[in-house]
Amino acid sequence: MDNFTIKTSQCEFYKMTANKSLLRKSHFLGTKIRNLRKRNNLTMEDLSTRCIRVNSEYAPSVSYLSMIERGKRVPSLDMLQVIAEVFQKEVEWFLDGEEQQLDITPQKGSRGGVSGMALEPGFLFSNDILQIAIPEMLSQTGISGRQFAQLLIRAHQEHHQNHFPELERAAEEVGLKRMPLSVEDLMQIVQQLGLQVRWFEQTPKEVLDELGVLSKNVPTSYFLPPATLHLNKLLQQWPTRLKYELAVHIGHAVLHNKDGVKSGMMVGGAFESVPTDDSAVAPQDILHAWRDFESSFFAGALLCPKMPFRQLLDKQGYEISSHRLAGVSASVAMRRMTAVSPYSHWHYFDAYTPGKLKAVYRGNGIPLPWGNMRQVEDPCQHWAVFRMFEAADSAHSAQLSILDVQGQPRIYCCESTKVSDLAGNAHVLCAGIDLNPAIEAQGIDVDTMAQELKQLCVRAQGGAMVPKAIRSTLNTVANVLNIQWVQRSMEKPAQLICARGSSCPRQPGCYQCA
Repeated sequence: MDNFTIKTSQCEFYKMTANKSLLRKSHFLGTKIRNLRKRNNLTMEDLSTRCIRVNSEYAPSVSYLSMIERGKRVPSLDMLQVIAEVFQKEVEWFLDGEEQQLDITPQKGSRGGVSGMALEPGFLFSNDILQIAIPEMLSQTGISGRQFAQLLIRAHQEHHQNHFPELERAAEEVGLKRMPLSVEDLMQIVQQLGLQVRWFEQTPKEVLDELGVLSKNVPTSYFLPPATLHLNKLLQQWPTRLKYELAVHIGHAVLHNKDGVKSGMMVGGAFESVPTDDSAVAPQDILHAWRDFESSFFAGALLCPKMPFRQLLDKQGYEISSHRLAGVSASVAMRRMTAVSPYSHWHYFDAYTPGKLKAVYRGNGIPLPWGNMRQVEDPCQHWAVFRMFEAADSAHSAQLSILDVQGQPRIYCCESTKVSDLAGNAHVLCAGIDLNPAIEAQGIDVDTMAQELKQLCVRAQGGAMVPKAIRSTLNTVANVLNIQWVQRSMEKPAQLICARGSSCPRQPGCYQCA
């Protein structure tokens, strides 16, 4: 018998012995895997996909995972090693000798957004009183009825953590969960809905926006009843934008039955229109704003159907470049991440200079760095979304940040990219996550960790490299979340950021340095 045969026999004997030992110690294995999976908000499909990414040969199928979790099957040692790597655990953790954490499933608390407060006395907040008071309030703050409607919708979106199953289903019925959809595919759907396409020509022009700043704007499409869709010829040079606008108008036709409400879209730094009477909260403002939101969400779900897009992101580690494989713009892909990810603590900004956010989503309640209704006089200069404006090219940039929220430091990570819109305006897209819940899920005292990282940044005048122990924890969290730019963010100093320059935690403060 040669040496190779002897070593192979020894390896097989070792595996057989290890598997028998595994069988004896696996009474709670299925429960532990199920609890870990639920703790990280993963479906069985998600876990199977991640296992395939680690090692396709030994990855369990969805049906086999189900049997493991129900105690009907015991995985081989090789298979358990794959599952352990996904969750960044040692194999021994899954066996009977390790203490089982019973209270391991996520706690359901308040759902995203900014924490509210009890409003007393209650009778002052009756519908009748509010309908009288709100127009007066808006007239004194300078917020238009349309802007107020958008604020209400954003709060509703954040409260529901960007999950709208009815809109998802409506989009899937139309698109049949296909991805990517081509311009031809969408034109065919437009035709099936009985819409006629007409092309028009119009070039960008400078417009004074609601903050008093000149920016280039151009109307890109509009729908006129009963069934005519007008598209700007400029869209032919921007296929991803053309696909998004077609998808929005398909959503309008499907969801709102082409009911005659004029639907128009515009690209640029200024909003489409601002009502002339700031004190008016017109019903049509509320209706238009809500239908705009529904159609836009539908468009994202049509172009990036939930499960196919989620599987794509899982394979790509949530890299922003995934948008190319999905055949959509970076903006559509980054917004959809917040809706399809099993991790719910996301935020998304679309920022234009100077000082304006055109789109905001805060499923994690992160404070706003700029206003989207008012220009902020003392914005923090160190938010990634602002730093990226200084970038010479459109490369991506990951950043780890520490920000005080309600008196306690929290650890955030984001990926930003600088792009140009169809009208020629530069803007920055930023998708990020609150890492605190993910760190807590590993059984780690995240408050102490965040305080330590904050003090390191303070001593280093605002930015410090992440120490080895914290880096190890964050690498584990990045692997569990399967978000690659979390690891990449630690290649640069973590940044201390603040909601406003007047409360800058840096020593000296940014505006003291200026």
